[in-house]
Amino acid sequence: MSIHTFEAKTYIERRKILIENLESKTILFLGNRESSVNFKDNWYPFRQDSTFLYYFGLNVPNIDVVINTSNGNVTLFGDELTIDDIIWTGTLPSLKELAEKVGITDVQPANKLQSTLNNHTLFLPPYRPEHEIRLSELLQKDIEFIRTRSSIELIEQVVSQRNFKSKEEVKTLHDACTLTSKMHFEVMSKAKLGMHEFDLVSIAQSFRGKHDVNFSFLPICTTQGHVLHNHSYVNKLNKGDMVLLDAGLESNLLYAGDMTRTFPVERKFTAIQADLYQIVLNAQKEAIKASRIGNSFVDVHLKSAETTVQGLIDIGIMKGNAQEAVHAGAHTMFFQCGLGHLMGLDVHDMENLGEQYVGYGNSMVKSKEFGLKSLRLGRKLEEGFVITIEPGIYIIPQLIDKFYSEQKYFDFINYNELNKFRNFGGIRIEDDYLIKSSGIELLGEPLAKEIKDIEAIRSNIS
Repeated sequence: MSIHTFEAKTYIERRKILIENLESKTILFLGNRESSVNFKDNWYPFRQDSTFLYYFGLNVPNIDVVINTSNGNVTLFGDELTIDDIIWTGTLPSLKELAEKVGITDVQPANKLQSTLNNHTLFLPPYRPEHEIRLSELLQKDIEFIRTRSSIELIEQVVSQRNFKSKEEVKTLHDACTLTSKMHFEVMSKAKLGMHEFDLVSIAQSFRGKHDVNFSFLPICTTQGHVLHNHSYVNKLNKGDMVLLDAGLESNLLYAGDMTRTFPVERKFTAIQADLYQIVLNAQKEAIKASRIGNSFVDVHLKSAETTVQGLIDIGIMKGNAQEAVHAGAHTMFFQCGLGHLMGLDVHDMENLGEQYVGYGNSMVKSKEFGLKSLRLGRKLEEGFVITIEPGIYIIPQLIDKFYSEQKYFDFINYNELNKFRNFGGIRIEDDYLIKSSGIELLGEPLAKEIKDIEAIRSNIS
């Protein structure tokens, strides 16, 4: 078993900040258990809870931690391997040895956990049914209480720490993004006419396996790019198609990478593909330029949308004034989702803690409007934030028909022209960035995204 962690002092310092800011509290951090696929001993690949990793660093199952902020005690609860376990697993590090790696000296058996808890124990929102059941049993509360009474003060404290990436976190994020970039290059340079989407996923899987890391999320690999989260891989790569690959790898410390590229199945983009691709790329460049400390990401999103609309006006699919079109919401015909999100130990960082707390915070309230309701990040950008920037154009036939039947946006959309491209598909371009006082920094090795550079890679296909 290979356990990759930061130095113990990193976790000790993170816990110290937590303890100092939550006085006289008992805090329970549940670690994840193995999760079965179709029978008890056939498990999904194990992945530890990300907040547990942030404070305790141990990517192993069946352990929990309680922090008593009154006296600063940090206690890890779990059971050592029995001889029956060792027969199957071989000799592994003891819990005491693992705990010492992350600066924890107090290790207790699992059956001692419940006695350390009380009616005011703080816990984070459970995101698995088994978490709800276990919390209900440990705290002797009903499920509805567990679902609705997680601690806001604990959530806000975790967010206030995890949102700001340290130098060592940035380094491992660079590692994740570099691996991700190289994986994308492998797929882009090897995809061929007549392959299927699953062949491309296999190329990505092979790269992942050679580097002994995991995907940071289930890859999206599709010729149907207008389906935002398309996890079916059955389509064949035909002439005139484009491939949209949205995929990321984790570093060995389990920090995420997340990139998207859209490229032609053949050697070159068609004229309309190139036109729409360049519009998306211009929108990304505008967003990168606007992503500075103090700027709210919702404004960056809207600025990027204006750039997209202006590009569509220039080629005749939209009309009127770009700013007015975005204000009216007409851009949502083509851009229904958000421009990006925070990233770290989770590809959508801390999404289980609630987007209102993580991506908005303070008095800023997330919009419920179509398009904006899918924007995971809206708050002002601060130094140390890690974000994705991923504009797109998605032409969805059903949405064209819906908006047209509702007589929506007739002042801004040339429906006759748009209908010529109703089966076009979609384009997305995504990279990961660190917000710094000196500007914005690309994470990982650069990956081709200019049309000429992508076509140069595609020109080498046999």
